[in-house]
Amino acid sequence: MGAAAAELHDLYLPCPRGLEQVLADELAELGSATLRIEPPQSGGVAARGTFDDVMLLNLHSRIASRVLLRAGRSRVRDADDVYSLARRLRWERWFDARSTLRIDLSAERSQLDSLQFAALRAKDGICDHFRGIGQQRPDIDRANPDVRVHLHLNADSALLYLDTSGEALFKRGWRTEHGEAPLKENLAAGLLRLAGWTPQVVLYDPLCGAGTVAIEAAQIACGVAPGAQRTFAFERLRGFDARRWRQLRAQAEARRRAPPAPLFAADIDPRMVRLAHDNAQRAGVADALSLHQGDVMDAQPPLTLAPGQAAQIVTNPPYAERIEAKGSEADAFLPRLGDVLKQRFAGWRAALLLADVHAERALRLKAARRHVVYNGAIECRLFTFELVAGRPSRKPG
Repeated sequence: MGAAAAELHDLYLPCPRGLEQVLADELAELGSATLRIEPPQSGGVAARGTFDDVMLLNLHSRIASRVLLRAGRSRVRDADDVYSLARRLRWERWFDARSTLRIDLSAERSQLDSLQFAALRAKDGICDHFRGIGQQRPDIDRANPDVRVHLHLNADSALLYLDTSGEALFKRGWRTEHGEAPLKENLAAGLLRLAGWTPQVVLYDPLCGAGTVAIEAAQIACGVAPGAQRTFAFERLRGFDARRWRQLRAQAEARRRAPPAPLFAADIDPRMVRLAHDNAQRAGVADALSLHQGDVMDAQPPLTLAPGQAAQIVTNPPYAERIEAKGSEADAFLPRLGDVLKQRFAGWRAALLLADVHAERALRLKAARRHVVYNGAIECRLFTFELVAGRPSRKPG
């Protein structure tokens, strides 16, 4: 991008609620000399960085949902103020009138009467800006636009962002199918961080479904960049440096490695095991992940640990809000699972994402840590347990 390459831009990276701090930690670990990270806020992390940082963040962030580049901000009292903000910004710096356009909207405590009308006025402002500089109005394409502009409204302000990601970052490009109630990839990556798992620790997901947690772990362990298999919206912006982008992708590819510790996953449904295997192949980590069919109630440690070897279960068991459970069978699930963990996995750690705030009582386990995390709109808890041997409960399930 020539002389503009070193220019700092205001950025915002939204993420699932509950993952803000681990997202900030992830960004700090990128090692960029130009990226400045602000303290996490509810729903995401703000930062300042160069266009190189924009490309790095899209390529390497596992936890962010998008990378938004702020085009402008203004106090607003009504939708016409949104129009004025959109019209005065220099959009031609980033794209021309031949680019198709889409306006996305989010709001928090906005006082405007109609949020959708405000988004319409933002679109009008952008289009009239191009007309004002002697160009045609950009066409709107809601399905597959060249450029996405994100309008965020809060109590007294409007912010307009360029969405540099395009499709949400959790869409890694390896999952073409999913099972019931799939876990998004960026939430899975955040759970692994919250759980304290690292690539040196043996991982086992005995309720793997489509394999999201285990595949995310395998990609982390193998040094596979989450954005390695997809394209991004910034590639269609003016000034995009394709040569520099190829360098960044080549550097990411050179970091691939064999996993330092074994990774395992299982599911009771053979169809899901096949799906997880296909997903792992597309993700480039099939050789790093051992998959098998099995009921979690029959689960045993998948290997004998060497002295000093750490091992951890990280899993997302089914819960009532996620999958319709059946009476006594659902009531018995967590107590039985707790017995399996205590009796067969002593010496392991376990991290379970559950929507039931009373899950500790049902599992008959005492959590060492609890994190509130949102799976979409569902408020969940990630419970982390240090497992010690115990007697099976004699209470009826």
